[in-house]
Amino acid sequence: MSRADATKARILQAAADEFATYGIAGARVDRIAKTAAANKNLIYVYFCSKEQLFDAVLDAHVTHGLDSVPFTPDDLPEYAGRIFDYCQQHPEVIRLATWHRLERADQDPTGTLRTAHETKLKALAAVQKQGGPGSDFSPTALLSFVLSIALAWNPTNATSMPTSVTETESTDARRRAIVEAVRHLL
Repeated sequence: MSRADATKARILQAAADEFATYGIAGARVDRIAKTAAANKNLIYVYFCSKEQLFDAVLDAHVTHGLDSVPFTPDDLPEYAGRIFDYCQQHPEVIRLATWHRLERADQDPTGTLRTAHETKLKALAAVQKQGGPGSDFSPTALLSFVLSIALAWNPTNATSMPTSVTETESTDARRRAIVEAVRHLL
């Protein structure tokens, strides 16, 4: 890895932490530079603006998530379980996605989010057309329901109870409940 690539990687990691914590409006480029041990001007050279840096961070995390949790339209219960697992291991992804929805919902500069969503909908439609499960719902509704169930316990979900209220329920029990809920949905 070249020195420039190593610096970019440090900037992206520091920016992911900063954006996950403060959002785009609250993030500070000077804090990102200090955490990354990089010159603040390099951030602008590499990414042009704070918003484009956020887009690069989000795209990297979305791409990693898509690579780590392949979509299985013929096994939606287990897909929901894997989404839950991934979010447990990478809570920053949920926070970044939430900040994106709040501050940049009209932006998808690389098309990664839109393309992934459209691909999933086409795959669901194909499975449903072959008599697969969930054909009582449109592909859009079914995918929305599955993702909502998979993300039910994430901290940004407005209906999620505080940890102090639900601490008796183990992570494994929550995962089993998610898988079973999606199974019942189908």
